[in-house]
Amino acid sequence: MRPAARPTLRIFPTTLWEYPSQHYDSSNTSPPCPNPRPKRAGFEMQGSKDYVGATPGWVIWQVLQRYTREGDTILDPMCGSGTTLDVCQDLNRRGMGFDLNPQRPEIRRADARKIPMPDSSADFVFIDPPYSTHIDYSDDPGCIGKLDAGGEDGGEAYFDAMARVIGEIHRVLKDRRNMALYVSDSFRKGKGPAADRFMPIGFELFGLMCRRFRPIDIICVVRKNQKIERGNWRRAAEEGNFFLRGFNYLFLMKKEETVAKAPTKASKSKKSTKPSPSKSAGQGLPPAGTSAIMVMTMVPRPG
Repeated sequence: MRPAARPTLRIFPTTLWEYPSQHYDSSNTSPPCPNPRPKRAGFEMQGSKDYVGATPGWVIWQVLQRYTREGDTILDPMCGSGTTLDVCQDLNRRGMGFDLNPQRPEIRRADARKIPMPDSSADFVFIDPPYSTHIDYSDDPGCIGKLDAGGEDGGEAYFDAMARVIGEIHRVLKDRRNMALYVSDSFRKGKGPAADRFMPIGFELFGLMCRRFRPIDIICVVRKNQKIERGNWRRAAEEGNFFLRGFNYLFLMKKEETVAKAPTKASKSKKSTKPSPSKSAGQGLPPAGTSAIMVMTMVPRPG
């Protein structure tokens, strides 16, 4: 029996995104996909439905429609089952996929902390990193998914590794082009309330990215996971008085390199008119070492 038709996928105009499926039907998008792949079992499948932790294809479709053009080079340094590559094919983009545990021939084996691409060679970067250790992505001991964001080291090893990944993304991304990072916070239920551990992974990664990129926006992506609404998951959350993860962050960032111009004779003779740090053109970005929570408090209030 052919599955029910998915609703037409259009560009979402708000920062709240919700779509009733993990994948989209590339024959039913607006604007239409210029190069849709052949149908398999009634619908195209972006990535693999059997891959645990696959990124929703429609999330990637949204950002590529907004921030890229046909022929652009799109990088996914943690490519998983290849969802980004499939969306790139639908939209006539050139997808470049790397992963420590490649699932298909088009994905090259590489560590996201050392991306095998030249400087300033990608037009857009999409990344969906591990959210700590809740999924076993690879047997490779160097896999970031084996680093605990809520471990005894306070997550230091995990966030140090992700800082290196973010640095590599900054290196390979072209100036004035964009990137997107898709991530969720995490919660670990312990034996007793004192052992419970909430890990604000999204806030911490946002702070790391603000050291290198200008924030464009933050999208809330609602996760349509019916499994957590029933059975043992729901009962455990109610009885244990904790929350199940109901959304993901999609952080949108832009690389903006500052090119200093050599001073002219006229500018040397004039009194410096450089604005104070509080009013500079740095778009209010925090200095290195500023925590994500401090970033939130530094934003000026209206009025």
